[in-house]
Amino acid sequence: MLDLTYDTPKPKVIPGAKQDWELVIGMEVHAQVSSKAKLFSGASTSFGAEPNSNVAFVDAGMPGMLPVINEFCVEQAVRTGLGLKAEIHLRSAFDRKNYFYPDLPQGYQISQLYHPIVGEGEVLVEMGDGTARTVRIERIHLEQDAGKSIHDMDPSMSFVDLNRTGVALMEIVSRPDIRGPEEAAAYVTKLRQILRYLGTCDGNMQNGNLRADVNVSVCAPGQYEKYQATQDFSHLGTRCEIKNMNSLRFIQQAIDFEAKRQIAILESGGSVHQETRLYDPDKGETRSMRSKEEAHDYRYFPCPDLLPLEIEQEWVDHIEATLPELPDAKKARFMGEFGLSDYDASVLTADTASAAYFEAVAAGSDGKLAANWVINELFGRLKKEDHDITESPVSPAQLSGIIMLIKAGDISGKIAKELFEIVYTEGGDPAEIVTARGMKQVTDTGAIEAAVDEIIAANPDQVEKAKQNPKLAGWFVGQVMKATGGKANPKAVNEIVSRKLAGG
Repeated sequence: MLDLTYDTPKPKVIPGAKQDWELVIGMEVHAQVSSKAKLFSGASTSFGAEPNSNVAFVDAGMPGMLPVINEFCVEQAVRTGLGLKAEIHLRSAFDRKNYFYPDLPQGYQISQLYHPIVGEGEVLVEMGDGTARTVRIERIHLEQDAGKSIHDMDPSMSFVDLNRTGVALMEIVSRPDIRGPEEAAAYVTKLRQILRYLGTCDGNMQNGNLRADVNVSVCAPGQYEKYQATQDFSHLGTRCEIKNMNSLRFIQQAIDFEAKRQIAILESGGSVHQETRLYDPDKGETRSMRSKEEAHDYRYFPCPDLLPLEIEQEWVDHIEATLPELPDAKKARFMGEFGLSDYDASVLTADTASAAYFEAVAAGSDGKLAANWVINELFGRLKKEDHDITESPVSPAQLSGIIMLIKAGDISGKIAKELFEIVYTEGGDPAEIVTARGMKQVTDTGAIEAAVDEIIAANPDQVEKAKQNPKLAGWFVGQVMKATGGKANPKAVNEIVSRKLAGG
C-alpha cells in the first residue's frame, strides 16, 4: 500500500501580484490510439510515411464514402477507461463537429459530444514530496484527428498532409482540479504512464501522439471551495485555453505566464476574455489565437453515417480481465515484495520496460541490491550515453549474475564495479570473467592475516597512533586492500585489523 498524504492545495502566491490568487487548471489531453488502422478506415497510421500516402477515400472526404468503425480503437478506448477507473457507457454515439480548415477535407470532424464512450474516472497524481491528489476525469470520447498544414516549405504557399487525417484520438477531459504548473506536468506524466502500461497510446509527445489543451483561470482565495460545493464554474474566473501543448516543460511555462497575464489584467481593473491562445516558447509567452468557441459555434448534430455504438457488458468484462498490472499496483508490490523505498519503486515502475528489467534481475538475486545496481549503476550509465533500458548492453541475467557473486562473497563491491564495466563494454558471463581474470575475492583468513601482519610490522608509528585513536584503523584496512589488489574480503580485513591492533 502506498504511504501518501492527500493534500488540499492552499492559495498560490503569484510573484508580483498584489494579493493571493488561486490558480485553477483543467486539461483536455488528446491521446492518439495505438492502432495500425485509422478510426473509420483501413489506412495505415504509421508515422513518418511520405505525405498523403496513408489516405483512404473516406479520409480525403471523397463524395459517397462512408465511415466504418474500427472495433480495435473502441476496445482501446474501453481499456483506457477501465485503467482510469472510469464508467464505461455501453451505448455511445458519434456527432459531427462542423468547421472549415484546409487540413479537414470533410469540413467536419466526427466526435462524441453528447454521448461519450467513457464517463467519470480519476488519476492519482503523486507530487514527489509524499503528497498525492486525485484529478477527476470528466469523460473520454473518441474522435478523428485532422491533417497537418505545412507553412515552411514555400514562401508563398502552404501544403497539406492528410496522413494524420482520420487517425483515432481519445480526448481525455479532466475536471478543473489541477492547481499549479508542476501539478499539471505531474498529471500529464502520470496519465501518459498509465496509457503506456495499458498499451493504448505510445505517449510520444514529440510526434504529437500525446498533446494537451490547457484551460487556465485565476480566482480569489475561497472561490474554488465554492465551486466544489456548487459546481458553479463562475466561481473559477474566466478561463483561457492554451492549445496543442506537446512538452511538459512548455506546459509549465505557459501556465505560469498565462496566470501572471490574467492577474495583471484583473489587478488593473480589466476583464479577462475567454479565448484560445497559443504558447510561443521562443518568447516565453502566450498570444491570442481566436475567441473561444462554444458548442453551438460548431453546429454539432448526430452523425447520420454512423449508428449509435452499442457494446456488451460481457465484452467489457473480458477487456477488464486482461488489463495489465498498472503503475500504482506495481509500485506498491515492489515496495512490499522487495522492501524498496518509495523513490526506488517510483523510478523502477516509471515505464514497463524498466519494471520488467528490474523484476528479471531481482528474481534471481536480492531485491534491494538489484534496485541499487539497476538505478545507480545501469541507469546512470545509460543516461550518460543517452540510451534507454531497451538499449542496455547488460542483460538482466548478466546483472543478476554480478549481484549473486557479491552475495556469495566471491567479489567485493569494488571488484563488482570493475566487473560491471567489463560486462557493459565487452559482454560475457560474469562468473566466467571472474575466474578467467583472477578477480575472485580473497577469503582465506590466513592470507589476509599475513598481509595485515606485514602492514603492521612496517608501520610501528602508525600502530601507536591507531591504539590512541581507534578510528585510524581504517588506514590499515586501506593498505591491506591496496596490497591485495582490492580482492581481500573487506569484512575479514576489518575484523583482523581490529584484533591485531588490540593485541590479539
